[in-house]
Amino acid sequence: MRILHTSDWHVGRSFHGRDLLSDQEQVLASIAALVAERAIDVVLVAGDLYDRALPSAEAVGVCHRALRLIRDAGASIVVISGNHDSASRLGFGAEFLAAGGLYVRSDPARVGSPVLLADSHGEVAVYGVPYLEPDTARHALGDPEARGHEGVLRVALAAVRADLAERPGVRSVLLAHAFVVGGEGCESERTISVGGIETVPAALFDGLDYVALGHLHGVQQPDATRPWLRYSGSPLAYSFSEARQRKSVLIAELGAGGLDSVSRVELPIPRALSSLTGTLEGLLSDPEHAFAEDHYVAAVLTDPARPLDALRRLQTRFPHAVTLEWQPLGGRPESGPPLAAVTRRDDTEVAVSFVSYVRNTGADQSERDLLGAAFEAQRVAEAAR
Repeated sequence: MRILHTSDWHVGRSFHGRDLLSDQEQVLASIAALVAERAIDVVLVAGDLYDRALPSAEAVGVCHRALRLIRDAGASIVVISGNHDSASRLGFGAEFLAAGGLYVRSDPARVGSPVLLADSHGEVAVYGVPYLEPDTARHALGDPEARGHEGVLRVALAAVRADLAERPGVRSVLLAHAFVVGGEGCESERTISVGGIETVPAALFDGLDYVALGHLHGVQQPDATRPWLRYSGSPLAYSFSEARQRKSVLIAELGAGGLDSVSRVELPIPRALSSLTGTLEGLLSDPEHAFAEDHYVAAVLTDPARPLDALRRLQTRFPHAVTLEWQPLGGRPESGPPLAAVTRRDDTEVAVSFVSYVRNTGADQSERDLLGAAFEAQRVAEAAR
């Protein structure tokens, strides 16, 4: 059986205010093309199909079209809910969807009920363990004493093993949305530490033929001694901390005796990410930066004084510049003027001090005159009330 493992689509997510739906639709279509090209039997989506519990109609449309393309390419699909999804909404109509080859597992109470698929070597039991929020999942799992992420996941996996024990010789695949010890996170992942320590040990997953993990956005193997335990990562970068990651899917081959191999296939990049550093004029004129003109750009400006309208000016060359930070060479004050110094000065001097702090250069005489006139006009207006 040939399995494609993906996760963390986050359909509907924006990137520093930029809509990503077109990028997401493009890369998800490439996954469907890969399904047809590699004759994939089943696609596993290990959580966070959507970026929010109430996705927009446009996001639902993108997700629907992607799943339809994958199904039309010939693969069954097994999906679990992640910490960004609404488990109840994602699971609505699950029994009807299963009739069409789309299997959704979002109910913790059903973790021991596998999707049964078959190949020339026999059956494969695919178990879906959705994201388990400890305080609610322990009741759904029937063990109110379970505590923390490790506790509820341990109970869930006990139910999986109990079912698997009734199926001698059946190969096993499991989807889970969790932070496994040894995994490396990044800035775009929402913490799941509410309810206890967020990490769970890799040993919890022992005894299974392949474990498709979701939650962490970089493709990785959290434990080198367990090659069957993998994160596929997200298909797109959702923060500049992911700029160096090569986004991909994993293809796992199951033979008669279990897992034969795992390979990685890189996905196309709709728009690359670049971080640039320099003065504003240097970034605007230096040919060295031409490669980033069509990238999403995070810029760090090193001008001694804060440039005026810097992001708009930067976007004349880099239209997809989305974030800007000012770090003047030689540094800048760590904090504003002391409160005691502020209380001993008039309004104009306080404002001039503020300008010097945020701009790293003092106000000239015309700016001082303008600030003084503004405060005087305010005083006159207040006296006339």
